[in-house]
Amino acid sequence: MNLIENMREAVKSIQVNILRTILTGAIIAIGISSLVGMLTAIDGIKAQIAESFSGLGANSFDIRSRGFSGGRAIQEGKEEKSYPPIKYKELQDFKSEFGAFGISTVFVRVTGSAEVKRGSKTSDPNVRVLGGDDNYMGIKAIDLKAGRNFSSTEVRYGNNVCIIGEEIQEILFESNEDPLSQKITIYGRPYTVVGILEEQGGVGADQGADRQIIIPVENAARLDTRGTFRYQATAVASGPDRIDYEMGQAIGIMRKIRQDRVTEEDSFELTKSESVAESLEEVAGYLRIGGFGIGFITLLGASIGLMNIMLVSVTERTREIGIRKALGATPLRIRQQFLMEAIMICILGGLFGVILGIAIGNVIANIIGPGGFLVPWLWMFIAFIICVVVGLLSGYFPAFKASKLDPIESLRYE
Repeated sequence: MNLIENMREAVKSIQVNILRTILTGAIIAIGISSLVGMLTAIDGIKAQIAESFSGLGANSFDIRSRGFSGGRAIQEGKEEKSYPPIKYKELQDFKSEFGAFGISTVFVRVTGSAEVKRGSKTSDPNVRVLGGDDNYMGIKAIDLKAGRNFSSTEVRYGNNVCIIGEEIQEILFESNEDPLSQKITIYGRPYTVVGILEEQGGVGADQGADRQIIIPVENAARLDTRGTFRYQATAVASGPDRIDYEMGQAIGIMRKIRQDRVTEEDSFELTKSESVAESLEEVAGYLRIGGFGIGFITLLGASIGLMNIMLVSVTERTREIGIRKALGATPLRIRQQFLMEAIMICILGGLFGVILGIAIGNVIANIIGPGGFLVPWLWMFIAFIICVVVGLLSGYFPAFKASKLDPIESLRYE
């Protein structure tokens, strides 16, 4: 009896015991579908979120003055050299030169305790005022509820225009009033409202994101009468695979602008932004481990069930095994027959489980957020490897038991 005949016998046995095969395959399918489904859903959701936030951190890096406070720092008993803060003009020059590689934005935090007025209405002195350019909202992934972004002309000439948060609208305007094109007073200067930020919310009582006002960065620079503002820039690389190269180019541009000597260290700080994609990947890793663990436990139960069914099959076919041994079948061929049967049942269940898992995973991913159809080739390959391994492990002991049966005793069975 050769290998091909063993495969044919395994197929016949599966066809004869179709109910047993369906029940056993269903257990395997549930384990594989839970494994593939969870991992497919995680990958689909991660891909959608990474695409949505690709401009918020996955490809971006920040440029700011060296040192948190701009003063001297002491590390390992040595006082570090202090560097002058980056000037607004220097970052404007950087933005212009870096335009050959990607886009960037120059911004500054003016204050966190401004008081804003409109007629007889006055806000509490806790309004945040930021200076930004026409790229600021796009790079920082801030959306508008109404109105428009700054125009390049308004940014260039520092016009008195502003974009206000949701809470500022509620404080200074009636519910039936349209704030657009209306004037509010900041630092005693009139500003025309051109946009309203979408509600962002906050943590606890801190609703600072909805209590902010954005003005053109050129306009904000005019408010810096004492030269104490800390200007920053965020640059976005042309792609995730080019971020290291373009960070190197940015360092070269800033060193030239700041006139840093070859032997001196950088007089500024350049760091990758907090990446949503990196945080998501870390969480997705834990979720994958959890999904794999749940699928493994289900498959472990399925393998035990399959082993039990195969042991019952060995007992039921004891006389058949004795006849085959009497006709010259070796223990190796007997083992092959039962192993083939176990592996085929696992593969059939695994095939159905993979199809079901891909469908479930994509449905979950698309319910949470609209996206395309994801085919997890890696998880499909791993699932089939697992099916073969489960079939081998659960079928080996019954096959070994069958191959050790004495042909004379087997012929006497029943």
